[in-house]
Amino acid sequence: MFRSLRVFNYRLWFAGALVSNTGAWMQRTAQDWIVLTDLTDRDAAAVGITMALQFGPLLLLAPVAGLMADRFNRRTLLMWTQAAQFALAIGLGLLVIFGHAQLWHVYAFALALGVATAIDAPVRQSFVSELVTDADISNAVALNSTSFQSARLIGPAVAGVLIAMIGAGPVFIINGLSFAGVILSLVFIRTSQLVAAPRLVKAKGQIRDGLRYVRSRPDTVLILVMVFLVGTFGFNFPIFISTMSTVEFGQGSATFGLLSSIMAAGAVAGSLLAARRERARFGVVVIAAAAFGVTCAVAAASPNVWFFGVALVAVGISSLTMMNTANAYVQTTTLPEMRGRVLAIYMAIFAGGTPIGAPIVGIVANELGPRWALLIGAASGLIAAAVTSVWLLRNRRRVVQDAPAEAPSEARELATQEIAIVGATAGRTS
Repeated sequence: MFRSLRVFNYRLWFAGALVSNTGAWMQRTAQDWIVLTDLTDRDAAAVGITMALQFGPLLLLAPVAGLMADRFNRRTLLMWTQAAQFALAIGLGLLVIFGHAQLWHVYAFALALGVATAIDAPVRQSFVSELVTDADISNAVALNSTSFQSARLIGPAVAGVLIAMIGAGPVFIINGLSFAGVILSLVFIRTSQLVAAPRLVKAKGQIRDGLRYVRSRPDTVLILVMVFLVGTFGFNFPIFISTMSTVEFGQGSATFGLLSSIMAAGAVAGSLLAARRERARFGVVVIAAAAFGVTCAVAAASPNVWFFGVALVAVGISSLTMMNTANAYVQTTTLPEMRGRVLAIYMAIFAGGTPIGAPIVGIVANELGPRWALLIGAASGLIAAAVTSVWLLRNRRRVVQDAPAEAPSEARELATQEIAIVGATAGRTS
């Protein structure tokens, strides 16, 4: 489960990322809270707009960011993106502390943070492949997510307490300081032990080459379809949890932070389960998408806040099982020289769908109630699993023939077997 931690560079990266991710989750909790309670009158749509601005740049900048990840030194790029996020967190924190923050300020900082994150995401994802060997990439991706979700477990709970004690402003400052964790890990990484990644020489048409490569991979396209549906309409947890805790159950900031951490506990469990698997399997992604839909529906029907908390554990397990496995599958079956561009497309589809889904989910929460918003998330998982199963039923022979022909032979064999199994299962089920 923890085999990648035997590598010094990965241990260092993991520790730094854990510190930084904890601060980032503290800021996300504080940001959503001040928008919902301080700067508006519990306006879920405003939270959705904030999320849309923060994730929107991923859609626009993904092709360029992916090309940068394949062309330039990823370690150097990460230092710059982490420094930019540090400056933005400190700036917003000072505005809040001195009482000058307005809603448009939060929107502006969310947009700027989105630009930095849009560049950071594919670089960060593809940098993992330089820290470990190909045999450990799947495990390293899962442990990366475990770090992220462990921070999600700690950060919101700490933020909820700190907001109640000292206000939201200092939470933003703490997040700014936490970026030093990643920057220091990048400084002290042993560059001689990095796994060399091929660098692109500048040429025309390299962004189009990445798009053509994805189009030639039906298995990757299917993964991206599922990720888009669930990422756009299902991964709006700040809206789901904040509105359910305040509107539906009448709770305060401490309960909001606690519920966020409870769901993160399930997400950590899902991440660790993914880390135990030797390889990322296509079929697991489909099953986990369906499980996500079912668990969201159960959460929507929760009679009280305690039942809701238990349901969130199951939501966390299924959601991270799906996304971790999808991410690892894409990384391990993609050509190394294409990895940055493919991961940029993956991240754009996953997080970039938020500008579409978050406002819709926020408006539904306002007009129809939080339970209906959660049911949209449930539908996203069930539809993703159903669409993939039906497509595989009709096209499984073609998919098996075309499955990652250019990927490493071991990954190609695995992908072909997995797609064939899922397609055959769909046929028997029908």
